Amino acid sequence: MNRLFQACSSFWLTKAVSTSIGKKIVMAITGLALCGFLVVHLGGNLLLYVGEDDYNHYAHALHAQKMLLAVAEIGLFLMFAGHIWMAVRTKFENDAARPMGYAMKQSKMEESALAAPASSVMWGTGIVVLLFLVLHLVDFRFELRHVDEVKDLEPFAKARVVLTDWVSFVVYIAGSAALGYHVLHGFQSAFQTLGVNHPRYTPIIKFLSILFGVTVAAGFASFPLWAFLFRA
Repeated sequence: MNRLFQACSSFWLTKAVSTSIGKKIVMAITGLALCGFLVVHLGGNLLLYVGEDDYNHYAHALHAQKMLLAVAEIGLFLMFAGHIWMAVRTKFENDAARPMGYAMKQSKMEESALAAPASSVMWGTGIVVLLFLVLHLVDFRFELRHVDEVKDLEPFAKARVVLTDWVSFVVYIAGSAALGYHVLHGFQSAFQTLGVNHPRYTPIIKFLSILFGVTVAAGFASFPLWAFLFRA
């Protein structure tokens, strides 16, 4: 019975994500979960402004939870992988459905070269965010750059060294801007996909989306700016 239940569940899940709406639901759920992670991650990094001791204590306490951290990293990887995979499949399926592309834009807004719809640039911002994430992991998780410079440094000092690198500075600023734009539109789109689309709630969700996107972009972009302005 248990095997039958597992087989049925697996079949249902496979069938669900094979549909267009199923992929969008997976993207919406994983996207909102990742937005929650961004809030936690940004909150922790804001301790850079509180003081060196506070940030170092936070970083050491976090990395001391090895088992919990490993579970969290695996969960984040699965969410990122699921979100990206559904986005890739959706894009290629949409492109296959219209191989010749659009001969002309339909709405008056789309006729303007300066008014491309948000959906047309979500793919591009997603790629920028992915590159931003890769560099962030290279710098802070795997420590593959600045090896000699950050050796034996405390987390606060290490952050300053990494963030004052020009490559990191440019990528973090551009990545933060792309991330803010991506979550601004993705946040409200996720609620629409999940059926939270009502005249009473939609304006509130749109406002919160803008507030969230701007906060994320400004928050993460502020760290390299802080590092350059207050570098030793």
